Amino acid sequence: MLMDDMGWGDLGVFGQPSKETPNLDAMAAQGMLLPNFYTANPLCSPSRAALLTGRLPVRNGFYTTNAHARNAYTPQEIVGGISKDEILLPQMLKKKGYVSKIVGKWHLGHRPQYLPLENGFDEWFGAPNCHFGPYNSSIRPNIPVYNNSEMLGRYYEEFKIDKETGESNLTEMYLMEGLDFILRQSKAQQPFFLYWAADATHAPVYASKRFLGKSQRGRYGDAVMELDYSVGQILAWLQTLGIENNTFVFFTSDNGAALMSAPNEGSNGPFLCGKETTFEGGMREPAIAWWPGHIKGGTVSFQLANVMDLFTTSLALAGISPPDDRTFDGMDLTPVLLSQIHQLQDRPIFFYRGNELMAVRLGQYKAHYWTWSNSWKEFRTGINFCPGQDVPGVTTHEQKEHTMQPIIFHLGRDPGEKFPLSVLTKEYQDVLSRISPFVEQHKKSLVPGIPQLNMCDMAVMNWAPAGCEKLGKCLKGPESKPWKCDWPH
Repeated sequence: MLMDDMGWGDLGVFGQPSKETPNLDAMAAQGMLLPNFYTANPLCSPSRAALLTGRLPVRNGFYTTNAHARNAYTPQEIVGGISKDEILLPQMLKKKGYVSKIVGKWHLGHRPQYLPLENGFDEWFGAPNCHFGPYNSSIRPNIPVYNNSEMLGRYYEEFKIDKETGESNLTEMYLMEGLDFILRQSKAQQPFFLYWAADATHAPVYASKRFLGKSQRGRYGDAVMELDYSVGQILAWLQTLGIENNTFVFFTSDNGAALMSAPNEGSNGPFLCGKETTFEGGMREPAIAWWPGHIKGGTVSFQLANVMDLFTTSLALAGISPPDDRTFDGMDLTPVLLSQIHQLQDRPIFFYRGNELMAVRLGQYKAHYWTWSNSWKEFRTGINFCPGQDVPGVTTHEQKEHTMQPIIFHLGRDPGEKFPLSVLTKEYQDVLSRISPFVEQHKKSLVPGIPQLNMCDMAVMNWAPAGCEKLGKCLKGPESKPWKCDWPH
């Protein structure tokens, strides 16, 4: 279960004061909480590509080289998508007869060759892009909603999202699609992989009527309450069908909560900044593993882990060896989840922004080799990725290089990254001498993938997706005029 822009601090179990996530809190009480769990990128598309390939975005091509250290994703005008050279998790699981379905947001390219059914999934209900809109169809089409390989309609048209009231039934539809898939596979005694990627916590935030106005946190809280309810329904369904002891479930988010358009956005708890940044608030995610009879209830593991571990762990659970012709960035978490080892494995977490390694965490320490929140130009227009959290010399508005003398924090004592260690201390020198070999080894062995997020073209937008003829929903696009995409942050 991959949420969209949901923050670490949005869960009651992580201290959200409104305590409006009873199902997720119960999931943690019945399973394992992982407070040190990270995504692979502070933005949606690259982190989703990392989850499904088990590889950092800089390896799988989900980055840009148009400018240094820029976040890039897959808007409608993107030409690229997930590379044919990548092997996705559902393609691997097919080897053991797994049937795979994605429900919700794909975001790995919307042109026909990049869609889920071309990349190992057997079924899909959802959309290729964010639910931005509504658009004037002569300039920009509304985003299509697909059932498998054909569109059923478009957001704001057949699939309503009321931006004034925040009402939409999409999360409810995603829940029903997930429950139906599980039921069918259970009846057929078929092993299955469900990738449940609901996107209600991404702006513009929405919820169905029964949840609107119910939260103490405003509309964003309403969306969280509905997602929490949906998670509870899915877990209860597994139990009703009697397959809970045979089903591994993992809940997390694609990046930290977006803070650039406060006030009714998510919470990153005690962490610095949010989405788009490589500070803790941008990349540390809520994470819960649930598997009755296998994962001991009420456990907490402080193991450093990331979204790419889910690729490796899923293969291990299915009894499949990963391909040996490429580098993977995930670790098999089964020994951690099944409590076979209590000693934490020493492994680095890499924080990338585009093509640049910005920071590295090892143990309780995090070293920043580059700092940047967002540009002065954006900042002056009122966009701030760290509202109310300015840390001098750290949340910089120009890209600052610190490779000769990294800024180091002890995240146990200082989770908010506010008080750098003095470079004159023995502690600083000891930490740097431990982290440096990991960084050198990583950079030496890194073979970057061909960047997929460099070129844009209005002609490739969702003008005439498959199935549009049957619905009379085809639109005529402009002539192809590609350009190098501009990524301001």
